[in-house]
Amino acid sequence: MAKKAKGSHSTTSASASSASGKLVLRIKSNEGIKRSVRQTNSRKKPKAKLKKNKRKFDAMKPKKPPTAFFYFLEDFRKEFQEKNPDVKSMRDIGKACGEKWKTMSYEEKVQYYDVATDKRAEFDRAMAEYNKKIESGEFDETDEESEFDE
Repeated sequence: MAKKAKGSHSTTSASASSASGKLVLRIKSNEGIKRSVRQTNSRKKPKAKLKKNKRKFDAMKPKKPPTAFFYFLEDFRKEFQEKNPDVKSMRDIGKACGEKWKTMSYEEKVQYYDVATDKRAEFDRAMAEYNKKIESGEFDETDEESEFDE
């Protein structure tokens, strides 16, 4: 029993010391807390000064094609605006389009998937050609960098 008392006594004293440490922090005025927060924040670099690695814009790189939904959206937008000329909000048109897309069967969506896969295949061929040109050094990257840095 004496061992238990010693063990419990040491844990209580440890918790008391940690509790007293917490109490000390709570007793401090708001000024001290604000100052310590300011000091810790001042050690960090300001967000404005941090530079993000911006990717270089390559005008020669092929653009990714839209998905099947976006091809559907083009057609649906035309139909929807003819039926509802009073609705001008893209938000409302987008909501109606999304609801229609969800309720469509796969057979109805196939035509849009076919267009999207054709465009994707064209894009893949163009990217393969672009990558070959990059590897062979046909595009001079230093000239492009200097154009965009100015």
